[in-house]
Amino acid sequence: MTHTPFTPFETLIDRETALGVLREAVAGADDGELFFERRRSEALMFDDGRLKTASYDASEGFGLRAVRGEVAGYAHSTEISEQAMRRASETARLAVGDGGGTWADAPEGTNKKLYTDDDPIEGATFPVKVETLREIDAFARGLDARVVQVSASIAASLQEIVILRPEGTSVSDVRPMTRVNVSVIVEQDGRRESGSAGGGGRIGLDGLLDPADWQAKTREALRIAAVNLEAVPAPAGVMDVVLGPGWPGILLHEAIGHGLEGDFNRKGSSAFAGLMGQQIAAKGVTVLDDGTIPDRRGSISVDDEGTPSAKNTLIEDGKLVGYMQDRQNARLMGVKSTGNGRRQSYAHIPMPRMTNTYMLGGDVAPGDIVADLKDGIYAVGFGGGQVDITNGKFVFSCTEAYRVQNGVVGAPVKGATLIGDGATALRQIRAIGNDPALDPGMGNCGKQGQWVPVGVGQPTLMIGGLTVGGAAA
Repeated sequence: MTHTPFTPFETLIDRETALGVLREAVAGADDGELFFERRRSEALMFDDGRLKTASYDASEGFGLRAVRGEVAGYAHSTEISEQAMRRASETARLAVGDGGGTWADAPEGTNKKLYTDDDPIEGATFPVKVETLREIDAFARGLDARVVQVSASIAASLQEIVILRPEGTSVSDVRPMTRVNVSVIVEQDGRRESGSAGGGGRIGLDGLLDPADWQAKTREALRIAAVNLEAVPAPAGVMDVVLGPGWPGILLHEAIGHGLEGDFNRKGSSAFAGLMGQQIAAKGVTVLDDGTIPDRRGSISVDDEGTPSAKNTLIEDGKLVGYMQDRQNARLMGVKSTGNGRRQSYAHIPMPRMTNTYMLGGDVAPGDIVADLKDGIYAVGFGGGQVDITNGKFVFSCTEAYRVQNGVVGAPVKGATLIGDGATALRQIRAIGNDPALDPGMGNCGKQGQWVPVGVGQPTLMIGGLTVGGAAA
């Protein structure tokens, strides 16, 4: 199957007709747009020695938005036609009322292209994908006799968007996404433990289907599972914690990142509301949200309002210097959009969302940070977590962690959870490593029922006085 580009104005609806409907919908409003989308995705799961699922999904539609003040009218449809757009216009106009809005300036244009527009689904044939999964399964089982179960998956998708503005300009973006994931379960003396590894990005499947890549992922999954076989119950109490580089930045993303999104701060519901320019973190802490990193999972050439993505500094040397903004919240707060207006699909309204959120490195060697840990936990892998945006309180479970005493890394621990709040954790960062790293490309972020791909990252960090929930007596 050959990929045909998504060109709604050539194949589905006349451009001038769509523009006329849009202009009627936003007359008297502050802002608005038509968002067209076509998405295709494929996922294969190999589990317990056989191909368990193989799915393919295709969808397309449009969303029409009219914004007036703090209110946004939004309607969407799977049918891209004049009739459907006129129905959507009637709904969206309810937000405009009697009008009187002040029209916002259109986003600036860009020719930036951060990733390929090739269809990753077509990057390998179906039989090749199935055979690769079979090889992953056999390779994992051959590495260690303790392996009792293997799960491996290959996922690829292509999202194509076109955004039409009332000024008559349009913006398009073609967004590929791929990921390979491997999970193993090992058993020894009646005890079973698991480990997983994976990643990808806005890249083709070629590199991910290379044996050198998936073998490395498989070895890492097995390593984590084997470590957990030796794990002892985690201690409980208030102690210092060292976080490893890369994926542990998910804690930063959740506990701090969401609190720096514009809508929460405009409404005053964020723990960081009203603190612009103030010292909210330890000296040396600099946090960015950067949607411009080529090929990364969280990157976007333009956001879902047509604003070019940007490299935005949120915290600089401990001071709060910026929020992440979409167009509506930026206008209401008297600032510019930062290119963070994102939506899950045409059926969802845009809102301020993170892209790739990470902390810059410091000047301390990671080994020295661990050596300075007198009695605490060294956490290098995280699973799920929960965060309350209003106060920044978080709870995160560790998938790989170790007990450290007098600077010596001891036994792995099982059942460790980290408990704290983002604002306090920022101030209690005691050391920043010189080893900044990004995650391998596996992050998804949920907000108000919408999910978008994101990236996270950080160097090795020491945070003082976190509460560790554990199972040790």
